[in-house]
Amino acid sequence: MSYTEEQIIETIPIARPVLEQIAHKWSILILTFLCEEPKRFNALRRRLDGITQKALTEALRRLERNGLVERHVTTTSPIAVVYSITPLGRTLREPFQALYAWAIEHQAELARAQRRFDENDPSALADSDDEARPLAAASARG
Repeated sequence: MSYTEEQIIETIPIARPVLEQIAHKWSILILTFLCEEPKRFNALRRRLDGITQKALTEALRRLERNGLVERHVTTTSPIAVVYSITPLGRTLREPFQALYAWAIEHQAELARAQRRFDENDPSALADSDDEARPLAAASARG
């Protein structure tokens, strides 16, 4: 379904908070991993290289609050916390897989665009977001 610019402007107050939650830095990866199977907190942390315990806790709480993730405390020894995706969260699987496929398919083009931009604007590298650098570095290796 496509939306006109006018429809988008009218629905920004509704869509923006939702998009901010699901497109948050770690949310897409967390939900993608949980689509496969429920995972313990530490298993998620190991899979998400670079995430801090605090950032993972905050992301999981935000996803739980939005009804996308459920938290279960096991009473077995040792006690563990297991996270699983909810039926609502599972509805995001297809769009996330499409976005992931797009990222893989176009990562080389994005890296070339970044290099062209940086070559034409020497201050771009100093001003750019640190998160964009790994993409360019990964493309240079691949």
